[in-house]
Amino acid sequence: MSERRIAFFLPTLAGGGAERVALNLLKGMLERDISLDLVLANAEGPYLEQVPDRVRIVNLGTSGVIKAIPALAKYLKENRPVGLLAHMNHANIAAILARDLAGVKTKLVGVEHDTLSASKSKLRRSKLLPPMMKWLYPRADAIVGVSQGVSTDLDCELGFQAGTVKTIYNPVIDRDTISKAEAPLEHPWFQAGSPPVFLAVGRLSPQKDFLNLIQAFGLLRQHQHARLMILGEGEMRSELEAKIDMLGIGEDVSMPGFVQNPYAYMSHATAFVLSSRWEGLPTVLIEAMACGCSVIATDCPSGPQEILAAGKYGLLVPIENATALADAMAKTLDHPVSRACLIERGMYFSNERAVAEYLKLFDYESN
Repeated sequence: MSERRIAFFLPTLAGGGAERVALNLLKGMLERDISLDLVLANAEGPYLEQVPDRVRIVNLGTSGVIKAIPALAKYLKENRPVGLLAHMNHANIAAILARDLAGVKTKLVGVEHDTLSASKSKLRRSKLLPPMMKWLYPRADAIVGVSQGVSTDLDCELGFQAGTVKTIYNPVIDRDTISKAEAPLEHPWFQAGSPPVFLAVGRLSPQKDFLNLIQAFGLLRQHQHARLMILGEGEMRSELEAKIDMLGIGEDVSMPGFVQNPYAYMSHATAFVLSSRWEGLPTVLIEAMACGCSVIATDCPSGPQEILAAGKYGLLVPIENATALADAMAKTLDHPVSRACLIERGMYFSNERAVAEYLKLFDYESN
């Protein structure tokens, strides 16, 4: 096994933002001829089929991240990669413990994708995580926040010295994104002469606050013929469908579930809406801009303020405020930002830039 190998560690390849970021980093590192392993606690999820052929998938076959620690330690001891890049706080903790257990010198970098102070997970582990992070994170070679907001928040929440957590903006845009955005879209809602379509993409979960978006769309729909499409799947589907029925807007709202190519929808939609209560660095917002789609976002912690340059590239509204969101949607229909301007801003968050910064943390010189 090559000693110049870099390994990624994630729980699964579920269809979320962190998993998409990991895939983009893998693709970017492959372009530099780096040997790569993708180590998964359990090799499942819709993104599995998007893993490039040259990446070796290592399935630890466990039911959870903590249970994967012994198997991950065994992998590290046998393969001794030069670097291990873990994603999400519970996986970061497991990776640190596994490296200690293995007794290897692999450089370890943990990536934080969410704003810790704002995250409201109901899982039992969420209360145990902050004290474990405070105890274990100093043992990593580096902890990275995906936005300045995430990094500053983590330093404050864990009592670290300012600047302890590094910031590397997510690798979001590459040639593959652009080619997928140009793919044809046969959906009847996007044919010429159809009403404007507002698009949202994300897990149907409390964090994304699609209830508020549906409420806002209901207000907009009272005086504007428009449509709303939400791409994604999750535990709140029945609750969201009930809200749509209650408002009587079922004919103009579609929730088709997870789609393999959301970029084609982004390039054809009238505007993209991010309604989240909290984020880290919302990948979908950047993707929509790179596809030339006007954007509206809640000014949630963290990311939208940085991505939209305090409102220069799209309207920012308070979280959980349906009236403000409806007003912003109406304003965007009347005054869209130029496609060229949006695409240029989206391209700032490129694979190339992020890959170079991560490799610097590993002191890795690629060929």
